[in-house]
Amino acid sequence: MGTIRHLFIVGIGPGSAELMTKQAQLAIEKSEVIVGYRTYIDLILPYIQGKEVVATGMTKEIERAEIAIDLAKKGKKVAVISSGDAGVYGMAGLIYEMIAAREEKISVQIEVIPGISAVNAAAALLGAPLMNDYCTISLSDLLTPWEQIEKRIRLAADADFVIALYNPKSKKRILPIQKTQEILLQYRSVDTPVGIVKNAYRDDQEVIVTTLGEMLHHEMNMVTTIIIGSSDTFKFDQKIVTPRGYQNKYSLTER
Repeated sequence: MGTIRHLFIVGIGPGSAELMTKQAQLAIEKSEVIVGYRTYIDLILPYIQGKEVVATGMTKEIERAEIAIDLAKKGKKVAVISSGDAGVYGMAGLIYEMIAAREEKISVQIEVIPGISAVNAAAALLGAPLMNDYCTISLSDLLTPWEQIEKRIRLAADADFVIALYNPKSKKRILPIQKTQEILLQYRSVDTPVGIVKNAYRDDQEVIVTTLGEMLHHEMNMVTTIIIGSSDTFKFDQKIVTPRGYQNKYSLTER
């Protein structure tokens, strides 16, 4: 029998060891080589002692995917690391795309290991903002044209989704979050609850509950997740809650 070429694509969760799944830990343990963005590699150092590590910088996703595929092709057991869930703005889709596009078809056993995504981590810290329909939108226009992002924001706002924003702002990219607020204010009240979570479940975690009108007064960056409430979302005890609709069917008052 030939060598089984195994490639794990691992979501390590938001950054806390307690929130990394057992399945993710086992996949890393089974792997001979760990490939990932340097910042994410640093989050799992206790789990990768003695292993070969390939760490690269930001915007090197294609390079990491090529390295991982080639190592797996040679018979190595490889784990590619993504923060959050590898299938949510992570490495899973890119690796599948690159293998599918290769003229030389290779037999690699791919296993995607799910993780807690940034939106779920942020929602837990904020209370219960995702109890009804919601969507996620990345404000990064590096891979998606701004015109398409803006269209999605408008449609999501018009449909009254709770909206979770990824990659809201960087040192060079300031206008998208300003434009997003401007669009949303055409559909929602200035008092709409907004949660801003930076570095969820990491040492420098910051959680802010504010409003749509005041959101730009707070610092945010590429590791910030913003959750903007729907017309039904309300604040309660410094938390954000979006009703599921039970109050329309049942009496929630004390009996």
